[in-house]
Amino acid sequence: MKKSIFTLTLILALVVSGYAQEVISSSGGSTPNRGGFSNEIHVNFMTLIWFGSLEAGYERYLSDDHSIEFKGFINDRFGFNNENSGKKYKTNSLQASMNFYFGDNGSGRFFLFPLAKIRFGDFEEPGDGGGIQTTDMTAFILGAGVGYKWELSKNFAFGPFASIGRNFSDDVSNRFTGIELNGGFNLGYRF
Repeated sequence: MKKSIFTLTLILALVVSGYAQEVISSSGGSTPNRGGFSNEIHVNFMTLIWFGSLEAGYERYLSDDHSIEFKGFINDRFGFNNENSGKKYKTNSLQASMNFYFGDNGSGRFFLFPLAKIRFGDFEEPGDGGGIQTTDMTAFILGAGVGYKWELSKNFAFGPFASIGRNFSDDVSNRFTGIELNGGFNLGYRF
């Protein structure tokens, strides 16, 4: 399972990288978005405050209407699961998505995105016999999402998003569910 997840992730990274380089070279090397910026870094401050889970992303605008985004999740609490009653999530994730923007409102726009995510790590909880029961959380996830981004000022953007994905891990699906939800509010800086 781990070899197939690694292979799928590598293929996805190569395809996305090749597409991004093709778009950049066909546009003369400059890919500014509205406002003249090509890059954005952002943090999902909702999960940071609520769960202590860091979800940080980098978005590269390929044109005014689409971008490629990479996210890292530290202490990933997929599906808004809590750590209580001795439960511990020791999971991290990497995600790639392609964002497609719609509308021409001067202060903000809707966007849709397909995503591919790989999660690795373990989930621990007290077992029936008093020991610790561990679930391997390694999974490859495909999904889609929607969001809205307000352009607050020249350099700052803010907005909610939500996504749904399907994981392809029997261990995770047997212990939790095969469908995973994510969401939050990103605060981003453009440069």
